[in-house]
Amino acid sequence: MGKLTDLKVKSAKPGVHGDGAGLYLRVKPSNAKSWVLRVQHMGRREDIGLGGYPADLSLGEAREKAARLRKLARAGVDARAERDRAKVRIPTFAEAMLEAHAELSKGSGWSSKTAVDFKKSLNDHVVPRIGNTRIDFVHSDQIIAALSPVWTVKPELAKKLRIRIMQVLQFAKAKRWRTDALPLPREISGGLAKQAPGKNYAAMPFADVPSFVSGELSKQETPGRLALLFTILTAARSGEVRFARWDHINVDAHTWTRPADLMKMKTAHVVTLSEAAVAVLGRAAELYGREGLIFPGATKGKPLSDMTLTRAMRLADRQETVHGFRSAFRDWAAEKMPTVPAMVAEMALAHKVGTATEQAYLRSDLRDMRLSLMNAWGRFVAPSLSPGGSNVVEMSSAAAA
Repeated sequence: MGKLTDLKVKSAKPGVHGDGAGLYLRVKPSNAKSWVLRVQHMGRREDIGLGGYPADLSLGEAREKAARLRKLARAGVDARAERDRAKVRIPTFAEAMLEAHAELSKGSGWSSKTAVDFKKSLNDHVVPRIGNTRIDFVHSDQIIAALSPVWTVKPELAKKLRIRIMQVLQFAKAKRWRTDALPLPREISGGLAKQAPGKNYAAMPFADVPSFVSGELSKQETPGRLALLFTILTAARSGEVRFARWDHINVDAHTWTRPADLMKMKTAHVVTLSEAAVAVLGRAAELYGREGLIFPGATKGKPLSDMTLTRAMRLADRQETVHGFRSAFRDWAAEKMPTVPAMVAEMALAHKVGTATEQAYLRSDLRDMRLSLMNAWGRFVAPSLSPGGSNVVEMSSAAAA
């Protein structure tokens, strides 16, 4: 039981009046009264202002606040910082998400697409369920409730949502809106149904690629069909090809320098171009010019849509994905080019190779070896476009689609 009473507080004269357990009432000569808590933190005494009397805290409220902060101080927590945090309005998940989006998209090197996807996906799937929850009250059970509707139906999206939720929580902790440890991924996945095993991209067997390419070469030349051929010959991702520009190409050096913003890993990469790939570029130059996009879309200055290359596959009555040609190239390199180090093929695919230590010592991008490998791939899949090749097929715009 404290030493002070409501009557003693009201009538207290200027000075310091102890209630016990470190709680004091300070009265100034002007008769202004305020509460102070004295605690020990890291071996030093600290006086922490709790608020005025009676406007901020009554005697009972001062005792409750003092008891809470005193308990934290005994546990080694900075009671003053906790007091200051309590003064800050804690935002909801939706509000914290917007602030995190604004800050992270500005300073973390996000592409515009990443920034848009981050905000839209959380607004569509998470905010409707936990958006009004205070950010310091978001724990594993709330996250599980938000993810459960899409966890098994759209597993890839669900995994991205989990990562983005954790980014918001990490941002909130840095802003001191929450002090609890972040939920562990296994705590979240442990409360959700088991996801089906992931599926690989459907890939054309590499032995079928030459006949497929031969068939495409005999058809009408369109930006989409030439882009598909170039994608196959470079083992590139379709998005990298659709946005490829002539100022990225050095025909004499047989290189295609892809800027970081086109790359999945956000690191610039130099592709070595086979004679067959250069032949496709030459035909694109004759048809569409040597400025801007190499394979232009229907609207001037705009790239091909992401379905254009897939449509070319479907017109050829093939159900595999365009991305699968990367797998076909990798399988061909492993089976038909056994003397070429695996690292060379991985570099050709713009994959990271080796351990961090190996990467630190690897000073070469193995460009000559990659060029030899890509020329061999070009001769295999498109002999008619390669010096010394066979099965010549005329590339003709007059051929039927």
